[in-house]
Amino acid sequence: MPLPYWLTRVNLVISNRIIAPFAARLPGFGVLEHVGRSSRTLRRTPLTTFHKGGGRYIIALAYGSDVQWLKNVVAAGQCRVQTRGRWIKLGEPRRFTDSARRPVPFVVRPILGLLGVTEFVELTEVSEEIGPRR
Repeated sequence: MPLPYWLTRVNLVISNRIIAPFAARLPGFGVLEHVGRSSRTLRRTPLTTFHKGGGRYIIALAYGSDVQWLKNVVAAGQCRVQTRGRWIKLGEPRRFTDSARRPVPFVVRPILGLLGVTEFVELTEVSEEIGPRR
């Protein structure tokens, strides 16, 4: 079961503003840049990101798959993430479920287990933008 929806509101108003400056530089974190589907507003969301090699990145969906940033990324087919101080273009979003939480580091699995997180999205590094940027 994902984290409660009301917590997303708290994160948007308080936590994300505090975490964002650090998330772009720390290992295991990143700032996801995406464009709103209707508003076409450029948005930035701090997240935990896990590099899996081969240009693949995994994001645990702690709030489930019904979050706005994921809908925006799926609709656009692409996004950017700033991690460890550099921007990376990502595309080909693929949602999946793994109750064993194998795509994330071993030390993170118990934490995600306590939170009931079993949904993930995988994004692949792309050398150029996919389609028109909104």
